[in-house]
Amino acid sequence: MKKTSYIDPIIGTVGDEQGESFHGGGKTYPGAAYPFGMVQLSPDTTTSGDNGTGYNYCQNTIEGFSFNHMSGIGWYGDLGNLQIMPIVGKTDLRSGSNAEVSFEKGKTGWKSPFSHQNEVARAGYYSVFLDRYKIKCESTVSLHTGMLRFTYPKSEECGIILNFSRRIAGHADFEKITVCGRTIEGEIVCTPGGGGFGRGHGGIAYKLYFSLEASKDFSYRFFENEELFAEDVSELSGCDLHLLANFEATENEEILIRCGISYVDLKGARNNLKSECPDFNFDELYKKADLAWESALECTTVEGKDQTDLTLYYTCLYHVLLDPRTAVDCDERYVSPNGEICHASYTHRTMFSGWDVYRSEFPLLSIIDPVSVNDEINSLLSIAVQKKTSLPRWELMGIDSHCMVGDPGLIVLADAYLKGIKNFNIEKAYEICKASALSVYNDSFKSFRPQCSQYKDSAFVPNSLSETLEYLLADYCLAQLARALGKNEDYEHFMSRVRSYKDNFNKETGFMGARDEKGSFVPVKDEYDYCGCVESNIFQQSWFAPYDVEGLCELFGKERAVSLLERLFEKADFSRLWNEDYNHSNEPCHNITHYFNLLGLPKRTQYWTRRVQKEAYRTGAFGFCGNEDVGQLSAWYVLSALGFAQVCMGDKRYFINTPLFKKAKIRLNREYHACTVGSEFIIECDKSPLDYPYIKEIYLNGKKIDRHFLTYEEITAGGKLELMLEEE
Repeated sequence: MKKTSYIDPIIGTVGDEQGESFHGGGKTYPGAAYPFGMVQLSPDTTTSGDNGTGYNYCQNTIEGFSFNHMSGIGWYGDLGNLQIMPIVGKTDLRSGSNAEVSFEKGKTGWKSPFSHQNEVARAGYYSVFLDRYKIKCESTVSLHTGMLRFTYPKSEECGIILNFSRRIAGHADFEKITVCGRTIEGEIVCTPGGGGFGRGHGGIAYKLYFSLEASKDFSYRFFENEELFAEDVSELSGCDLHLLANFEATENEEILIRCGISYVDLKGARNNLKSECPDFNFDELYKKADLAWESALECTTVEGKDQTDLTLYYTCLYHVLLDPRTAVDCDERYVSPNGEICHASYTHRTMFSGWDVYRSEFPLLSIIDPVSVNDEINSLLSIAVQKKTSLPRWELMGIDSHCMVGDPGLIVLADAYLKGIKNFNIEKAYEICKASALSVYNDSFKSFRPQCSQYKDSAFVPNSLSETLEYLLADYCLAQLARALGKNEDYEHFMSRVRSYKDNFNKETGFMGARDEKGSFVPVKDEYDYCGCVESNIFQQSWFAPYDVEGLCELFGKERAVSLLERLFEKADFSRLWNEDYNHSNEPCHNITHYFNLLGLPKRTQYWTRRVQKEAYRTGAFGFCGNEDVGQLSAWYVLSALGFAQVCMGDKRYFINTPLFKKAKIRLNREYHACTVGSEFIIECDKSPLDYPYIKEIYLNGKKIDRHFLTYEEITAGGKLELMLEEE
């Protein structure tokens, strides 16, 4: 059975305002996508609220199909440009479901009701039936292009609306559009002034160029602010441009739209379209997309009988392979943060949700797709060099939105280098990382780390426990990098800062805590207080010293630490969108299940990891327990299903849990991996892990080992891990 047959892009497609929790859902999109592709051609149910993909499964109307989307994100999202909607008959000149612009001259809008029963979502393909217009809509994609196929009923008033100003969580600031025959081309300019990520607070700006062709002649009129222009206008500029294309259709006539996009220029869009989608053969383009996904999924193979587990595994792997996406055209050009057109010797990428994805996404990619890791580091490094600043924290379109906290770019870079993924300028990289860690801020370099004396002198950020602990993890990774580079003084300096994490333990409360400017602990109500914490509470954040789990538990007292860890999990409902105890829906708690391994209690890791796998992940639109976060939530599942978690970046140990499948295979990359034993790493259980969830004995390449972890080098050398299982 093909791997792509297990992928269900509907999983996690619940967004905001869905009634179950204020936090929202997985916020994924169901539309057609390509591995690490520039185009994500997906339906939009809304342009409102914290629905970052523009699609919310709980809504029942569609306003169009747009060509680029973010996956699994909050903060209101971005992209969603070039929205296309097929219609029949006359309609209002607003979608009716876009809260970002006023709707004054109509009542219903052009949106159409639809039923999920008439929705089909696959890897590289999406279709839906629009009840209002009786139109079947299909989409598929290549790396840089997308194609729509609309099957109309017989009518003299068929049409397509192109919304050039549409942008998720905002609107485009300027559009320049030209029509020539069946071809429509243009430039869409988006700036923070028009909203977007964080409703403009993310500072995201970009230009999208497109070259689009219809399969049939059409008449057309531009419209703006719900007013039609004259019929003879073929070129127009503005800030709210739309186009209404009209044609006659016979019964079940197919009208197709093929389109290439580029973030470089119109030449790039045209070339992308010509190179990847030269004709209107929809089925052939979908076939190629399906083959591309099947090839991408070959990075791992699992064998199991539980269809739900297989569906979740390959769907999660699918999400892992969506980002960081390509930002270069077919001719290898991309736009630098300074607006220059550059050629790259690597695949320049975008969409780095650093605070989320350093925890599981990049530990997984370093094994299954190290090329993407190396590309991403080069991409982040190029931005830092040009902007003379720290490696981006949360990058989109070459811009650091500064969303969340910490120094995740440094963490990912250091961890990759230590693993032998090092096809980048390490001298410049280290210079940037060190300057960031030392809070250098002058005309030559601007660190985003705090400038306060408390941070510089005593390694804590006043009133912020989360920032303090995140920066200390980055310092730990930098220290390991310094040691690998022979910079021993730097190693000792940054490790001395890391060891100071214990100063944040409040003996009066028995938990970690934020300190004020004078170093005194900020008063809190109890361990569930959110004081000084980012998207977490004190109980959750208190465990964040992954570089010294044993030492952390000594602060608690080992017996109390184990008791608290058990309480953390026992009181949690893993299926909920938010928990005050273990909260899998958000990143600060990820990988804590594997702490038990470090405390000599591996069966507790095996027990709780299995519980999280089975209860926090489900099929269907409500399948994710929280925002999917650009692959992180999925990557945790994939890694744990294979039987691992990297508890601490910069520490190359992957701690073992019981896999979900009796046998799994990882394909290695000889360019980045040693492969001294073989080109594959196999994980095999002697019994069904669903029936025998505990590990009795561990064998690596036929030799018994008495530890519950493997090193990165052992995994990437190839060979076989054999697990002897037992019932309890």
